Amino acid sequence: MSIKNKYNIITLCGSIKFKDEFMKVQEKLTLEGNIVLTPNFFNNIKKEEIGETTKQMLDEMHRQKIDMSNEIYVINLGGYIGESTKNEIQYAKAKGKSINYLETIK
Repeated sequence: MSIKNKYNIITLCGSIKFKDEFMKVQEKLTLEGNIVLTPNFFNNIKKEEIGETTKQMLDEMHRQKIDMSNEIYVINLGGYIGESTKNEIQYAKAKGKSINYLETIK
């Protein structure tokens, strides 16, 4: 197996308000032998403070992470899946990516 394909690549998706859960899942999946890609930031800037151009750039960057991944892992703490995450799930489905969830979907 070549280095290029040795490790599964997973992009984490979900609300950035679940920072602590993102960190736990990232650590767990990494220790299981995965390369884990996460959102760009959690602190310092509030969603409301981001301009539309910057938001579009960040959304494009996250879709590119999904493109580079074999799967996405949705942090749906308490069953919560917001609009941005729903869009990421649809994007991943359209790209044929595997989708896993922290909590079972009801």
